[in-house]
Amino acid sequence: MTDTTVQEFADVVGTDSDRLLSQMKEAGLPQTNANDAVSADQKEALLGHLKKNHGDAAEAEPKKISLKRKTTTTLKTGQGGKKDVAVEVRKKRTFVKPDADVVAAAVEEKVTAVKADKAATAEIKQAAEAATAEAKKAAEALEAKAAAESAKKAKEAAEAKKIKPAAKHKISQKSQSEAKARGGVSSTARVAAKAKVAAKPKAEVKPKATAAAKPKAGAKPKLSAKPVARDTRNKKPTATAAAKTVPPTKAELAQKQATAEAATQRDGADRNKKRAPGGAPAAAPRSGAPGAPRSGAPGGAPRSGAPRQFRTEDGSANQRGRRKKLKGKAARTAQAQADNEHSFTKPTAPVIHQVELPEAITAGDLAAKMAIKAGDVIKALMGMGVMATINQTLDQDTATLVVEEMGHKVTKLISDNALEEDVFESVTYDADEEDRAPVVTVMGHVDHGKTSLLDYIRSSRVATGEAGGITQHIGAYHVETGHGMISFLDTPGHAAFTSMRSRGAQCTDVVILVVAADDGVMPQTKEAVQHAKAAGVPIVVAINKMDKEGADVDRVKNELSACDVIPEDWGGDVPFMPVSAHTGEGVTELLDAVLLQAELLELKAVIDGPGQGVVVESRLDKGRGPVATLLVQNGTIKKGDIVLAGTCYGRARALLDENGKPTESAGPSIPVEILGLNGTPDAGAAFIVVESEKKAREVAEHRESKRKEGIQQLQQKAKLDALFNNMGGSEQSNLNIVLKTDVRGSLEALIASLQGLGTDEVKVNIVSSGVGGISETDATLALASDAVIFGFNVRADASAKRVIEDNGLDLRYYSIIYDLIDDIRAAMSGLLAPELREEILGVAEVREVFKSPKFGLIAGSMVTDGVIHRNKRIRVLRENTVIYEGELESLRRFKDDVQEVRQGMECGIGVKNYQDVRAGDQIEVYIVNEIARTL
Repeated sequence: MTDTTVQEFADVVGTDSDRLLSQMKEAGLPQTNANDAVSADQKEALLGHLKKNHGDAAEAEPKKISLKRKTTTTLKTGQGGKKDVAVEVRKKRTFVKPDADVVAAAVEEKVTAVKADKAATAEIKQAAEAATAEAKKAAEALEAKAAAESAKKAKEAAEAKKIKPAAKHKISQKSQSEAKARGGVSSTARVAAKAKVAAKPKAEVKPKATAAAKPKAGAKPKLSAKPVARDTRNKKPTATAAAKTVPPTKAELAQKQATAEAATQRDGADRNKKRAPGGAPAAAPRSGAPGAPRSGAPGGAPRSGAPRQFRTEDGSANQRGRRKKLKGKAARTAQAQADNEHSFTKPTAPVIHQVELPEAITAGDLAAKMAIKAGDVIKALMGMGVMATINQTLDQDTATLVVEEMGHKVTKLISDNALEEDVFESVTYDADEEDRAPVVTVMGHVDHGKTSLLDYIRSSRVATGEAGGITQHIGAYHVETGHGMISFLDTPGHAAFTSMRSRGAQCTDVVILVVAADDGVMPQTKEAVQHAKAAGVPIVVAINKMDKEGADVDRVKNELSACDVIPEDWGGDVPFMPVSAHTGEGVTELLDAVLLQAELLELKAVIDGPGQGVVVESRLDKGRGPVATLLVQNGTIKKGDIVLAGTCYGRARALLDENGKPTESAGPSIPVEILGLNGTPDAGAAFIVVESEKKAREVAEHRESKRKEGIQQLQQKAKLDALFNNMGGSEQSNLNIVLKTDVRGSLEALIASLQGLGTDEVKVNIVSSGVGGISETDATLALASDAVIFGFNVRADASAKRVIEDNGLDLRYYSIIYDLIDDIRAAMSGLLAPELREEILGVAEVREVFKSPKFGLIAGSMVTDGVIHRNKRIRVLRENTVIYEGELESLRRFKDDVQEVRQGMECGIGVKNYQDVRAGDQIEVYIVNEIARTL
């Protein structure tokens, strides 16, 4: 519907355009000119506004009625139904009262429809009565004509008996011509009947009238009636085709009903005719036309066992054998199946698919998009020189070439990050930025006092609760000081926690580098400096343990200056603050320096908006499920928000601060623990609050599929590398382990440390790793893979302990990361092949050779070095060249057998299985020692 202008609308209403514009402005419509267009919705809005102004608000808005119902029941739970739980069911329904005009119109329409149905029923009844009367007349006429023809035929038969045999042939020809004439007459009658049916559709033969004309012996009225009914049925498709374009009238409905009843009665008449006793056989119609005999048997009788031929509606002939006619429900089911049959025509032209390609796709998925077999895609890749399997990932360019090679079209190249870009674009921040608190990360070498310094600032005792007195988790806290609020991140100092320190530097504003005054710069101190510089974060150096006697500030400054950290008093830009975590010396000046750095950075963030930040840590709590520690960097996260964090998502069921107290929201620079995610996200992953759970699930599943594809590619590459490395070499030993930790950060640190322990001969194979307690699944997996189970700050449950005890598995618990890494290193050392070292025990020089009937040649020798032992391995050297290696069989001094002969003594030596000993040879006795190797 085209829109009208304001001027035209004013002319239709009969008012001035200026007045109409003022009323439209009051209604909140955008029209300001007489030539502006007005839509139908805007007209309705204006009408509703005017009704409200004139007190007709009740007419403008339908009335609503709300009904509420509350029922309370009791449910018995627990063993024996000892516990009662009250269940309350609340139901609410709202009914809208429609307008009176709508109700009146609906009632009037219903009354009109009922009257129309009654009129149609009366017309159908009249048409049926007329058709019944006409059919009765036609049946009586056909019966009279059939009786006359029967009498005439009987008379001709009587006369034929009196005729001589010589004239029998002429009479036969005459009867045949008469039969043809009768056939022509009947054909003319059929044509007339067709015309009559087409001209008067109401005059169909009623089944009651047909049933009244019962078959008689020798009469043939049915033969004339049956072709008429059949022609009427053959006429039906034409009438149906016409009915597709013109809606059926009441007369046509009556005609259809009468035709169906006539067909039913015709089938009944055929059965009555077949069952009639003593009836004369009817003249069979010819093949394909009424009145002719059927082909295949003389006299029109069907040939026994021969298939009968019938003609379908489309004119094609078909053959079928005798079969039992279905009755009742089976007949209706068969007819319904025949009506529902659809024919499928195989397409002759090739089907061209429009394919959308992501950045990476497997060969099997690409074949599914083109609706072909995966083998065809692999063949096409082989033709292009690419050897691929069904699960191998193809890049976008290769997939495009394959699609074009197969004759299909690439419609769009989908970016893998399209879903994530849509999610991040939907998050907008319209509010103004405000100042936020700084995020400070405390870094340094292990045992330099990072956590103790933070404890003094927080006035708590965290370090005493850590196993071994070292920090093994990354902790997040926010502290209200007299100088303002500061959020602290405490990172581990152990060498294994490199990734944790890197994450702490990435999500912080200022780094406090803690260096012990009595220990100086250590390896992890240098690493922390590198992390801070890589992240571009300013550093404040805290020289701790100033209360000790061996404190040397100048030494720390010199060593840090070698790492390009220049103190301010030396002309640099890094403040150095001497502090003591025990006495509190210099802590206030340290906080002032941190806040000064924060002011220089001008830290700002939007408070009113969806939360966004990073995952600091995550763990699996047995009672609460996955728990993630988040640091909000922008916006505000609230209880009930949909959070997307890495490959995990979920609704924030609860928010807890660092002390475990519930809170409703958390703003910028505030660490918070969240419950409700479907898994433990990776530490360091970015999180964002999204609008709907559907979007969060799509992005999380997409990220998970990308992660699996990356793992698949790495595994395939590792298999190929291992295949080439092991060709011609010895097999590499594997130490299979199942690793479970309490938090995600510790798991990452341990995996990185264990992978670095591997050598060319032995390596660590982490069969399974995860966060949380050791379950029965972990124990079963360790049993199947012959692995050792390591638990870091976690324990096995009852079912897992039962499996471990029954099968004698090796289970080890650890609370300090040093011990775990050392034990795995020792276990790997046990898998190393021992080192073989030879030790020469003694050397004897052959002076003379004697013959012995028992031992053969005996070498009379002088021991020149060491001790000669019996039954040890020997070498025979001639001119310093080894000519034989064997075993010393006999050792005698004079006539006595001895076990050893020392240096400077003579002896007789019998060499086993060697008879070529000469004077001047040297006999060297040695042993082979196995020495255990270590990593």
